[in-house]
Amino acid sequence: MNRKALLNATVIGTVFQLVMVIAGHFVPAVAAQFAIVGILISLVAGLLYARAAKSAWSDSLLGGVIAGGVCALLGIAVSCLLGDVQPIILVIGTLSSAFGGGVGGAIGKLLK
Repeated sequence: MNRKALLNATVIGTVFQLVMVIAGHFVPAVAAQFAIVGILISLVAGLLYARAAKSAWSDSLLGGVIAGGVCALLGIAVSCLLGDVQPIILVIGTLSSAFGGGVGGAIGKLLK
């Protein structure tokens, strides 16, 4: 696993997740789109990992899952602390976003 690529993809994904969560805290229209936008951000994080890592399929998929899941977990945790989502979303949202990150990793691998 390419640690530098994983760290970069996770940090970029986390920044975008946090921007979305903070915007959603103040703008209800953004909060209404947390699920789909959060998964798409994780998909992009997975894609970024796969493109940067330039490694085998298994590594691209696993790295995408990790990058997508971690950035979502951090964003959702902040959203929970702000009182915008229920704690169960930590589980559901993280798993959904991890899947999105895996899809992004596959897309990133295919784009090579």
